[in-house]
Amino acid sequence: MKNSEKKDFRSHPCFNADAKGKFGRVHLPVAPKCNIKCNFCDRKYDCVNESRPGVTSTILSPEQAGVYMQRVLEKEPRISVAGIAGPGDPFANGLETIATMRTIRKNHPQTLLCVSSNGLAIGPYIEALAEIEVSHVTITVCAVDPTIGQKIYAWVKDGNVIYHRLQAAELLLSRQLAAIRKLKAHDITVKVNCIVIPGINDHHVEDVARTMKELGVDLLNCMAMFPNANTPFGDIAQPDTQMMEQLRAKAEEYLPQMRHCTRCRADAVGLLDEDRTEEFRSCLSACSSLKPMPAEMRPYVAVATEEGILINQHLGEARSFEIWEQVDGSFRKVEDRSGPAVGGGIKRWHQLAKILGDCRAVLVSGVGPTPFDILTKSGVKPVAAAGFIEEGLRTVYENKKAASLKGRRSPCADGSCSGSGGGCG
Repeated sequence: MKNSEKKDFRSHPCFNADAKGKFGRVHLPVAPKCNIKCNFCDRKYDCVNESRPGVTSTILSPEQAGVYMQRVLEKEPRISVAGIAGPGDPFANGLETIATMRTIRKNHPQTLLCVSSNGLAIGPYIEALAEIEVSHVTITVCAVDPTIGQKIYAWVKDGNVIYHRLQAAELLLSRQLAAIRKLKAHDITVKVNCIVIPGINDHHVEDVARTMKELGVDLLNCMAMFPNANTPFGDIAQPDTQMMEQLRAKAEEYLPQMRHCTRCRADAVGLLDEDRTEEFRSCLSACSSLKPMPAEMRPYVAVATEEGILINQHLGEARSFEIWEQVDGSFRKVEDRSGPAVGGGIKRWHQLAKILGDCRAVLVSGVGPTPFDILTKSGVKPVAAAGFIEEGLRTVYENKKAASLKGRRSPCADGSCSGSGGGCG
């Protein structure tokens, strides 16, 4: 989804201090789940009284985030960056994150896209981030020595496996280092946040800075830990200004320092020094209550096809989908988009609904009743069809009756499924 629009990368207020009084950011809270447990973190989904990372007043779906973005820009045109920073980790919610980024890139091509992650699960998504032109990524790295990291993280969850102590810290660090290397290989600007915890890693910040420099990181943000009462580190005092300045000065021998961080909420909006989060709260709440987007507002149609000519795959068989759009009466293929992993039962179809969230329909040779119901309720209409892709696309975009297409009956619907393991529903 490469875009030819020229973007001014200097207009990112978090990466460029000179921009913070001229340009703003909006954080889109679409990522509620997290895959690690930090001993300083207390995530609150519906809190309106605190201003810190991990807090939001509500959660948005990718569709709702797209509507919210439009309404924010109408009231605050100085917004230059759309970011995802929680309240969990964007890549513990990878499908929602990528769907949101695609929506913003499509509707607002000049907007800079940014995500902030712990780095554990970002790796498989980096190619997609580069394709969507996400230009800025922040990775939080609190230690480059697992013996220190094990004091910071209570657990790390990789898939369905939970790791603790040293094993958890080793896994997280290995993923973080690999992710940063891969991000830089894709020419993505990388900022590293290092949470400074007195008595835990304050003596280790220089080592973090040195290692990040070796990896090609662009900017380092040493952040004072915010004590949260209901956490293991709740009794540790916040680092004072003198400590932070000394640590930043030492770290600056290796990397440029971010000194203007405001420790933003996961739903922050406005300029860094002119925050409007409170003002936009009612707008955010209204958007979180929106029903699925009507078909006319979804520009694409997904197609299950084996060779790119015919509609000839059952939904349960499809591993990827061609994404098409209509332009001036003709049809253009936009991209190939991977579907969710096979198996997982009903969860697979909810995941697919998110992946195809910008599509008004999906053309398939057959579909079972369960995925049909889930996709339809999400606003993505499954259309059983056979024949050429263009014929199917014309039927959808011109609102013709699907009966004009010769779709085959779903084997799952009549109980004759061959049991291929596709989870066709």
